Amino acid sequence: MSTQPAVKASWMDKFGGRGKLIQILIIGVLILGVLPMVADIFRLNLYGKYLTYAFVAAGLVLCWGYGGILSLGQGIFFGLGGYCMAMFLKLEASSPENTAIQSTPGIPDFMDWNQLTELPWFWQPFHSFTATLLLIVAVPALFAFLIGFAMFKRRVGGVYFAIITQAIASIMTILIIGQQGYTGGINGITDLRTLMGWSIQTDFAKYVLYFACCGGLILCLLVGQFILNSRYGQLLIAMRDQEDRVRFSGYDVANIKIFVFVVASVFSAIGGAFFTLQVGFMSPSFVGTVASIEMVIFCAVGGRLSLIGAAYGAFLVNLAKSSLSESFPQLWVVAMGALFIAVVMLFPRGLAGLVSDYAAPLRERLASRFGRKAPSNPEPVPAPAAPETRQPATRKDVAVGSAQETHG
Repeated sequence: MSTQPAVKASWMDKFGGRGKLIQILIIGVLILGVLPMVADIFRLNLYGKYLTYAFVAAGLVLCWGYGGILSLGQGIFFGLGGYCMAMFLKLEASSPENTAIQSTPGIPDFMDWNQLTELPWFWQPFHSFTATLLLIVAVPALFAFLIGFAMFKRRVGGVYFAIITQAIASIMTILIIGQQGYTGGINGITDLRTLMGWSIQTDFAKYVLYFACCGGLILCLLVGQFILNSRYGQLLIAMRDQEDRVRFSGYDVANIKIFVFVVASVFSAIGGAFFTLQVGFMSPSFVGTVASIEMVIFCAVGGRLSLIGAAYGAFLVNLAKSSLSESFPQLWVVAMGALFIAVVMLFPRGLAGLVSDYAAPLRERLASRFGRKAPSNPEPVPAPAAPETRQPATRKDVAVGSAQETHG
């Protein structure tokens, strides 16, 4: 039997092929080129805040869309990343010179108000910017690993996992509010001014932080595409559709779930860190169940099977939220609920599904009309000649082993 040589995959195939890379390039052109040209600095700063939620939506595509793991607590990891960055910025703003009027100089103001006399031990590593960057990734990843290990090793999944993550988000909110002397309480960590001596409140700084956020988002999209087009991505889809079959094939399904849950948490934490830089504060309102459910809606509207669609969904839903809340502040909650119902019932694959259903066929028709037409009667391509084989032995004109021979 002849064998065909294996075709070596190009580097583009590792990221979903030319089509996916073009779509990511289009996003890059829109957020790096078009938006800075048409928006003033105030609106651009708002757009940067919207794009931080796209990190969470991209993580949910991996975790929920391809892994089948619905997490209603992604605000936990968004908040952890944001609080890690806020702790570093707050320590920099709480130098002994800036806090000389406090009873205990050199500690954040809310600690002084709560009569703390020294910096807690878990705040100490955030004096270093390098350690802060590592902790932004490590702390949410470790927390997600502990949750995933406790749940997935015991085969807890489906709606039970969603409810448990929602409960953990509520617990985290209560914990942050209750420990006011260590976390800032319900007000959060505010009055963040500089990053390594560089003011983050100037217009130039807002431009730089916006472009940094966009660059981080594009990098996360590329990492997500790389994961989905690897062998691990195939295992994710197989696990989502036939979990028992994957388990019986010898794979540890729990480890697969833990890995994708950790990756989604890291994406969310990076978005939270950029959110703190863009907005200048972090509060427990971004950790709770309401924020976490909104993040799921961002992913659902954009398309939970498309990383690029989820990024569009996060941006467009937040843009609509700001626009409607400015004119009709009390109707936005109703509009959000109606939007989620419409997505579930009318277009469950989100905006990405609408594009694939309508835009792609239209593009093909336009290409066939204006492009080069295929010949009407193409010559058939001859099939490769089969190798010569010896005729099978026969018995009474019936081939041995054929379907016509029966065995008593």
